[in-house]
Amino acid sequence: MLNEIPANRPDTPLLDTVDSPADLKLLEVNQLSALAEELRLFLLYSVGQTGGHFGAGLGVVELTIALHYVFDTPDDRLVWDVGHQAYPHKILTGRRDQMLSMRQAGGLAAFPNRNESEFDAFGVGHSSTSISAALGMMVAARLQNRENHNIAVIGDGAMTAGMAFEALNHAGHLHDNILVILNDNNMSISNNVGGLSSYFARMWASKPYNFIRTGGKRMLSKIPPAAKAVHRAEEYMKGMVSPGTLFEEIGFNYIGLIDGHDVAGLVEILNNIKTLSGPQLLHVVTQKGKGYSESENDPYGMHALSKIDASAKIKVAENSTQTQASKKPVPTATKPALSYSQVFGNWLCELAEADDLVVGITPAMGEGSGMKDFAKQYPDRFHDVAIAEQHAVTFAAGMACDGLKPVVAIYSTFLQRAYDQLIHDVALQNLNVLFAIDRAGLVGEDGPTHAGSFDLSFLRCIPNMIVMTPSDENETHKLLSTGYHYQGPSAVRYPRGKGSGAEVEHNLDSVPIGKAVIRRRGQSIAILAFGSMVVPALAAAESLNATVVDMRFVKPLDEELIGDMATEHQLIVTIEENALQGGAGSAVNEYLLQENYQIPVLNLGLPDEFLEHGKVSEMLAAANLSSENIIISIKKKLKDCKIQSEAV
Repeated sequence: MLNEIPANRPDTPLLDTVDSPADLKLLEVNQLSALAEELRLFLLYSVGQTGGHFGAGLGVVELTIALHYVFDTPDDRLVWDVGHQAYPHKILTGRRDQMLSMRQAGGLAAFPNRNESEFDAFGVGHSSTSISAALGMMVAARLQNRENHNIAVIGDGAMTAGMAFEALNHAGHLHDNILVILNDNNMSISNNVGGLSSYFARMWASKPYNFIRTGGKRMLSKIPPAAKAVHRAEEYMKGMVSPGTLFEEIGFNYIGLIDGHDVAGLVEILNNIKTLSGPQLLHVVTQKGKGYSESENDPYGMHALSKIDASAKIKVAENSTQTQASKKPVPTATKPALSYSQVFGNWLCELAEADDLVVGITPAMGEGSGMKDFAKQYPDRFHDVAIAEQHAVTFAAGMACDGLKPVVAIYSTFLQRAYDQLIHDVALQNLNVLFAIDRAGLVGEDGPTHAGSFDLSFLRCIPNMIVMTPSDENETHKLLSTGYHYQGPSAVRYPRGKGSGAEVEHNLDSVPIGKAVIRRRGQSIAILAFGSMVVPALAAAESLNATVVDMRFVKPLDEELIGDMATEHQLIVTIEENALQGGAGSAVNEYLLQENYQIPVLNLGLPDEFLEHGKVSEMLAAANLSSENIIISIKKKLKDCKIQSEAV
């Protein structure tokens, strides 16, 4: 087992011969364990160079090999859920030599992507979609008289979502050939994988058992009471040695528990399953982070990895050799800027201490949202409802109906999944629910599946909602308090990563609803900046001598101040890290048009396209949202409108 990430490319003689699943099939079964070790080693090396998700991938190395060894991909459709575990799949499907471009602009995507490879049957990023997608592919194949296999690989976390069970129920109703593989890396279940359960699993996948099972049932179908008795006996027998009764009731033939790291055993079972008819559910148990000690010991903390900084290792080594005798002065470290998630987490703890009615809710985003300390300090008021965004929102609505003050911590991209509940269960009833929306705007290397590009557009059209966009850490703290004290639904959206280093005033006071703040006075040009765009707007304003307004609120807008800006300036510029269509700039346009202000307007924001992965700074520049590009865009607008200004 490795205890560190390889700094240099490891020797992988077997893996180097595999450029496609066709090459994989040329190997003998007894060579697959050695291939798995090489694949695991190469995965660690490549993710160390690029950063990315690797804990889940380490856990499914053997399963990935077995699936591509047994099935004929891409003709057989292999659908990965979420996609965190798909790196081994990418390596085995012709992308081994491109892995060092992972998550970089123009390189491989962090998740399966249909435009990237024919082996990526379905584009993913959000959880719990695989069974539905594979089921749709199965129906499409049957209607077009194609004979192929359809396989969905879903984790135990993703299986908690209602969407997964809706798809399972439908699959049982259709009763056609589909294979669902439940990849279970929960430690509490892995203890149940022993000789008896493995024996029964092999038996349930075997041809003789299934011949007797299906043939016997056909014979007994003429005697309904006998058929029912046999079916019940089979259910009870399975229920005693496995947790599969639920799946059997839905209509699946349950096979499990299986050791997910026994590649030869997986190949044997999958070959048998290929011959079976009807919905099959294979339950495999794996260890997240398998083969890397740090990830095995901390599967949550090592879920993903930043790229290894070789220079940092050198510095650490140099520092460790420095003796006290040298007595060289050590520079005092500056206080690091807080991430927006940390600001939220700290604020929530302060609030909980002051108000016994506050409750924190998250759909499996607690640690990422900064709720770790809150969960420890106030366990009775912390609710992680698993991957169930719809439930999280309606759960909060129910609490708000009966006097609690719920705060829902959720990423922008995942709030999209609960839009009906947001409208119907919260806003329509004007309930006091605060949405702390993390990862708003671009998220860099995770790409378009995780970008929070649309929340301002889809939130501001909802009656009763107020929508706020803090520009730094202190503003985030203030606006969270403002949203919490507001009587009705409210949303505070903030970006991923660290703030600008603003000092946080630790109080729980509100700011006036719908009031903006002028950050800089200038001439000719008024820049109305929202949230994360205030900092680059201020930088651009220095060379343009422009006025900069930190708008704070997208809804309600500070209409009085917008009117003043339109009267006092020759050009209004709106800047937001959100889709231009229907966003904050559109709200400003609507007001100016309604009040008949005759002034040129320039709207800057994210373009009408899905932006591929890359560094956030590069992506913002490509969207004309860096300070340099803001200056260029404004100068062009001034020239087009023939406005005389210091900027031209």
